[in-house]
Amino acid sequence: MQGTALTKSEKKNLWFVIAASSVGTLIEWYDFYIFGSLATILSEQFFPTDDPYVGFLSTLATFAAGFVVRPFGAIVFGRLGDLVGRKYTFMVTLVLMGGSTFAIGLIPGYQTIGILAPILVLILRLLQGLALGGEYGGAATYVAEHAPAAERGFYTSFIQTTATLGLFVSIGVILLVRQSVGVTEFSEWGWRIPFIVSAVLVAVSVFIRLKMSESPLFSKLKAEGKVSKNPIRESFGNKENLKLVLIALFGAAAGQGVVWYTGQFYAMTFIEKTCMVDFVQTRDIIAIALLLGTPLFIFFGWWSDKVGRKYIMLAGMLIAVFMYRPVYDKMFSIAQVTGKTELVNERVTENSPAQEKITKKFNDGTQQVITTTTKIVDGKEQRDMKQEIILSNEAYWIMILLVFAQLVLVTMVYGPIAAFLVELFPTKIRYTSMSLPYHIGNGIFGGLTPFLATFLFVQSKSDVNPEGDPLAGLWYPIAIAAITFIIGMIFLTNRRKAEVME
Repeated sequence: MQGTALTKSEKKNLWFVIAASSVGTLIEWYDFYIFGSLATILSEQFFPTDDPYVGFLSTLATFAAGFVVRPFGAIVFGRLGDLVGRKYTFMVTLVLMGGSTFAIGLIPGYQTIGILAPILVLILRLLQGLALGGEYGGAATYVAEHAPAAERGFYTSFIQTTATLGLFVSIGVILLVRQSVGVTEFSEWGWRIPFIVSAVLVAVSVFIRLKMSESPLFSKLKAEGKVSKNPIRESFGNKENLKLVLIALFGAAAGQGVVWYTGQFYAMTFIEKTCMVDFVQTRDIIAIALLLGTPLFIFFGWWSDKVGRKYIMLAGMLIAVFMYRPVYDKMFSIAQVTGKTELVNERVTENSPAQEKITKKFNDGTQQVITTTTKIVDGKEQRDMKQEIILSNEAYWIMILLVFAQLVLVTMVYGPIAAFLVELFPTKIRYTSMSLPYHIGNGIFGGLTPFLATFLFVQSKSDVNPEGDPLAGLWYPIAIAAITFIIGMIFLTNRRKAEVME
């Protein structure tokens, strides 16, 4: 199948392989990212609330912990996949991920069980990271080993859409549940529902994947008795293969990782926490941009079959280096109310026993909602003030356009990378070899982006500048993307239409 055109039955089988692999991988991404999508609420549930930013950073650190262990999952499950097979390995990762997500939805909050709450969440988050470390490499390898050589970029790009679609589905489920149960109820207990729903999604995916057969290339290798006896040693103990692993990491995956997470997760964090845009409006902006941008994964995967993988991926990184600061500066400026004319006669004040809410309306349609909550803590009255911005219609669509511009770069770097990685390594150690650089690049360099960028922003605050530099967090992804671009230009080959994958 690798070098010839597909028959009608082979093409039908290939689309089943893609659908079955994609559904399971999408659900794993949904499970993994729902934690990040609910970071603000989870920081209030599982961590002390004395300092909102400390709690939020703690949640982002726990979120990042799942990324940090992904390379270990890549080694453990990559080895298993190269020894036993692709199909059974990512069945195990799917069940492990689903069980961990379901369990997070059942953990009592910090107010109930104290420090045990964040400890349990961290343990389950680490299990999620291990599972995802084994899932992606298996799914990408499985699809690539079914696809014809000249169209590998196109067919593997469908797997590439699952990460973004998983984020999109997580946002959609969150907004649907929030709308159904109410804002207050969602913050108190409704946030658990998206985690618990995961059990149903995983059960459906397991049923579908049970009908899949093993990869033809791996089956052939197994029948010939050529399966690797020690995939880890052959992957990283062999100098030539280790060199390829390092080139894949520092010349492609690291830069791809930071561009991916900046364009989606840090964008959401920045809009909500730095620009202080309304919870629902923030997620609507990200969801619409994701919906518009997702088809481009397939386009750039297809295009990489024609012109090669290297220059498409590196162009996305280079553009990001020069584009991020002006784009984020514009995102920040359109959410500000300073200098706008307040319509005093349109100001609305709502009072309840423990809460005062003031809505200020401005001449361009922007609204500023200031909520002051009074509560008694240790016998003393404590007031918490929260500010949210509701963007005008024009600013709302400009914000969507700015996020979409970042998503174009995401699709450029991510669309071709699965085909690029699977073509780099031989079949008998492919699962192990490709999984490690991918998950270090995405799990550590990329996954730490929201935490490190937010940390840099918080650190930029001082007595002289108490508001901080809203663009300070961008230096991390810009630096990593620039370094990866330089290394990639020097060491990467421009792969396309590879005829054989041995």
